[in-house]
Amino acid sequence: MAGDSDLIKLYSQRILALAADIPNTDRLDAPDATVKKRSPLCGSTVTVDLKMTDGRVSAYGQDVKACALGQAAASVAGSAIVGCTHEQITAARDALKEMLKNDGPTPPAPFEELEVLRPAASYKNRHASILLALDAASEAAEMALSEKTA
Repeated sequence: MAGDSDLIKLYSQRILALAADIPNTDRLDAPDATVKKRSPLCGSTVTVDLKMTDGRVSAYGQDVKACALGQAAASVAGSAIVGCTHEQITAARDALKEMLKNDGPTPPAPFEELEVLRPAASYKNRHASILLALDAASEAAEMALSEKTA
């Protein structure tokens, strides 16, 4: 079990600063897709709205009800996601999962700031919350693209 000093390290000032300043928290009026994801283990939820233009995210909104780690991940995602393709979002999500589960490489740009969450790797009960924003965004981007090609 992790000790108090490990928890203090985990909730670094950078993580807390990201959690306190989540961008794009206004929901979109007419999104191309909306996806809500929930972590059954802790109850954290993230709802993502996005618009896609020419295969890239052109507008993004999110409602985040998560622990500080989930909030920090949503903060990084919200800062980086506009202009990204579905493939970039999915690659970031997969890299984040690999970083947490297997000490894999840092997620690629523009999501490299997710590196700040590497200390959470040993807290498996927090992985789902950390992945919520990118899981929801990846699914929403896929939905939006399929709607536009239908």
